[in-house]
Amino acid sequence: MKLYSASAFLILFIEVPLLLRICPTSGKFDGFVRKISTNYMRAGAYAVMGAVQFISLVDEASALIAAAVFLLLTAVCYGLAGLKGQDFVGSKTLGGAGVAQMVV
Repeated sequence: MKLYSASAFLILFIEVPLLLRICPTSGKFDGFVRKISTNYMRAGAYAVMGAVQFISLVDEASALIAAAVFLLLTAVCYGLAGLKGQDFVGSKTLGGAGVAQMVV
């Protein structure tokens, strides 16, 4: 598996915290994903993943350019939310606040 394809799995664990409870992952990985909880950290993570996608396009152009553009656009949106002082809002459906009571 190439490095740029691993970003999809990382995005799933970042955006759906319920997966950290139901998937058997290491404590180190769980700690890493839990650190990416603020808008600025998410903006940085998405910017890095977008940069990796763009670097993968150096050898040959492919449809991955769409993924790179959308990852960087997501980074910009999270960065703007951080600058505006908007708090990140989690959802019970995706595993945010209140999941501990739902998964027992």
